[in-house]
Amino acid sequence: MTRAVHPLRIPNFRAYWLSRFAGTIAISAQGIIIGWQVYGLARETMPINEAAFLLGMIGLVQFVPLFLLTPVVGLVADSVDRRWIVRGTTTLLMINAAILGALTWAGDLSLPFLFAAAAFVGVARAFSGPAYSALAPNLVPRESLPTAIAISTLAWQTGTIAGPSVGGLLYAVHPDVAYATVSGLFVVALGLMFLIGPVPQPPAEKDRRPLQRILDGFAYVRDNRLVLATITLDLFVVLLAGATALLPIYARDILHVGPGGLGVLAAGMGIGAATASLWYSFNPMKTDVGRKMLIAVIVFAVAILTFGLSTNFYLSVAALIVAGAADMVSVYVRTSLIQLHTPDAMRGRVSAVSQLTISASNELGEAESGLLASLLGPVGAVAFGASAAIGITLLWSRLFPELKRARTFDPPDILQTEPQHGEAKP
Repeated sequence: MTRAVHPLRIPNFRAYWLSRFAGTIAISAQGIIIGWQVYGLARETMPINEAAFLLGMIGLVQFVPLFLLTPVVGLVADSVDRRWIVRGTTTLLMINAAILGALTWAGDLSLPFLFAAAAFVGVARAFSGPAYSALAPNLVPRESLPTAIAISTLAWQTGTIAGPSVGGLLYAVHPDVAYATVSGLFVVALGLMFLIGPVPQPPAEKDRRPLQRILDGFAYVRDNRLVLATITLDLFVVLLAGATALLPIYARDILHVGPGGLGVLAAGMGIGAATASLWYSFNPMKTDVGRKMLIAVIVFAVAILTFGLSTNFYLSVAALIVAGAADMVSVYVRTSLIQLHTPDAMRGRVSAVSQLTISASNELGEAESGLLASLLGPVGAVAFGASAAIGITLLWSRLFPELKRARTFDPPDILQTEPQHGEAKP
């Protein structure tokens, strides 16, 4: 049996991994900076509840373009060189960050421009996400694929969770430093992407019409109950229990710790995510993956509930550390299952569907958090969402028994189930 080489020993994958990590930190750091600036400008003329609603709308303007473009971007990722998709979107994100930095330095920022910049980020991410996800399996041999998918996902998730801490801490030093760092990270991500040599591209499906190929991606997700279960569970849990959008409110008006404290709060999830990421990079999960994912989701929701009710800064940070680690476990299992159960020729389209649900849970979740915070207050919004997420997880464990029966990541062995009524046995 051939011993699987670790993906980070492969130059193409190493450049890809570092590029994705740097780019994801930059996007996430910029997101928390924009949120802080929007909330700060809004609080100059609005009470907390109205400013919280406006803060949540930042997530909505990022979600709308992704929602509208999802049918297209997956097909693009399966038809165009994925490296060039990432290179182009990274260049545009770098320019966007540089313009925001220049306007911040000049003192000319306005709420309309911040919302426009957030929408532009949504468009760029719509194209880059599926391309990044679908590219990873093309860079390593088959025996190294499970580990490659795992650490690729960990790079994205760690960057997503750690990025806000970087943005918050650097913004506390000086806004110019924050935007300069974000722009620099995009430059690094772009340079690394150019180090990746030619990679295999799925064969063109010339006998399939574009619309039918788009619909095939949605049909695959619908018909594969394990993939459907993992995608929808993440959608509802993070939609309800995500608290990242409200961190500026907690930092300024509940815990009273300012932008420096905001960075520490965001760093809490980053610390937890990085710890879990490091562990699974060297100790890949091998057994009872479905049950472990369900447990991790419950732990995540309980930790968010604790954060929402806490008025102690240190307890809040500790709760976010636990939430970050639990979220990383869930993402590690979910993305590995999705990628390993999807043919390469369809990975772009399935990744686009997955990205849509992730964005719905994150960006649309920000809008939901802002709306609930305007109605229930920030503490009530977080407590309600976390409690509902616990209920959703328990419900999904009953509706989709495939989750509990998922033993390993290996597709041929992953489900020990009998065919559904009316289906033929393989």
